[in-house]
Amino acid sequence: MRTKHTVIKHTASRSVLFVTRSILCTTLLFLGILALEGCCKSAPPAAPNEPNASSDLPETETSLFDGKTLGQWKITDFGGQGDVYVKDGAIYLETGSDMTGVTWAGPLIRMNYEITLEAMRVSGSDFFCGLTFPVADKPCSLILGGWGGQICGLSTIDYYDAADNETTTVRDFENGKWYHVRVRVTPNRIQAWLDDEQLVDMDVTDRHVDIRAEMDLSQPMGIATWQTAGAIRNFHQNPIQN
Repeated sequence: MRTKHTVIKHTASRSVLFVTRSILCTTLLFLGILALEGCCKSAPPAAPNEPNASSDLPETETSLFDGKTLGQWKITDFGGQGDVYVKDGAIYLETGSDMTGVTWAGPLIRMNYEITLEAMRVSGSDFFCGLTFPVADKPCSLILGGWGGQICGLSTIDYYDAADNETTTVRDFENGKWYHVRVRVTPNRIQAWLDDEQLVDMDVTDRHVDIRAEMDLSQPMGIATWQTAGAIRNFHQNPIQN
């Protein structure tokens, strides 16, 4: 026969067990809520794949210059550069010692694209358009009017610059005249036109594509002049659909 003390003892044991179970259930419920909140949080976006290294890349032709401000063009710190300013819808690059230029700091397509722009030699007698552009993860430059004012071509191909490789061409340029420039970059090929004339049609399969050391600060895309004043306007980049 159970005594009074036995009943009290069993009653106390049940109370302790009930409280313990309540605490355990509350703890498990709290941990479950925390886990659920963690699952509901958005995962950080995956890093975009190269060579087109931005999720904000345009899908249609995009103007890279509004004709009013430099925008995302930054003055290139070559050292000895001339003044850079916007006037009459164009970016003017005054004569430097030796180079003056601007470098693009915004989103950039690196493969399967075209660049179009207009360029003018304002004064001087050397290149007025040294256009550096990306070829996937490599840079290259189209030079217009270099080496005394007439040499055009790509710098560099297999370590040879525009004056010494198979893209070398000779053209006369007039100061104060706008020229239409187009560059097309697709896998294994670089093409370039001056007005309606094709200057470059280069298969770069297994070729070493690069730039001269002087153009390093123009990467990944930029325009520079050499001891010459120039101007650019109507700068666009147009993606090419595969």
